[in-house]
Amino acid sequence: MDYVAPESIADACRALDADDAHCLAGGQSLVAMMNLGLATPGRLVSLRRIADLRGIEPTRDGGLRIGAMTTHAELAELRADSPAATLLAQAARVVAYPAVRNRGTLGGSLALADPAADYPVALVASDAVVEVASATGRRDIPAREFFRGMFDTALTRGEIVAAVRMPGGPAGAGTAYEKLSLVAGDFAILSVAAIAGKDVCVAIGGYAMKPVPIAGLDAAGDVREQAALALRQLPTPPDDQRASAGYRRRVAPELVRRAVAAALKARDE
Repeated sequence: MDYVAPESIADACRALDADDAHCLAGGQSLVAMMNLGLATPGRLVSLRRIADLRGIEPTRDGGLRIGAMTTHAELAELRADSPAATLLAQAARVVAYPAVRNRGTLGGSLALADPAADYPVALVASDAVVEVASATGRRDIPAREFFRGMFDTALTRGEIVAAVRMPGGPAGAGTAYEKLSLVAGDFAILSVAAIAGKDVCVAIGGYAMKPVPIAGLDAAGDVREQAALALRQLPTPPDDQRASAGYRRRVAPELVRRAVAAALKARDE
């Protein structure tokens, strides 16, 4: 197996332009998959030496631009005025356990696109933008378009996640991230991300092969019933080793209600 550690994004993207090449960011997912024989890359392209993939900086709209190599632990400690960034930090605090949070990265998690992961649903709820880089330039992809299905993203050959832009508004909004899992630190059976300002923005993870936004919720009404109605319009949820499709259908509306209630409480405090 070939191993390369470029120092620029362009060099990394050129190294990835091969059928058997894989990015190595924190390695918490890829190395585990290699150990299980689920991934057998002919070339590993390490991103550790690329300074342009690191750093957290404010944006003009009051939000944050977060480099792809930012670790889960760094995000868990994030304190920001941006509700979207606050929501991302809440999700980071329940990713796996400390050893994984110290090594795993934002970009690595997004590029894997596991439907049960924590970040994708937070990004979809907050209308974040994923910055994608290649040897020839960059492009912006809304989070709702970036995730296409199970382990499937809008990334094309030779592209990597460079950063994520979390928006600044809405001002004064409250946020909440609710996660249901078999044990603490496990991937989610279901997860719900909510931002409550004048309107309520909600997305659910684990209910489909990618995060699903739930539009039109009225916080003044019965959120649980509204969520149940909206979810009934979706295909049957996954039936896997973590939970049955029927169980997901039963508990999802309540998880949405809890997330919205917690976001409203945070807004009003």
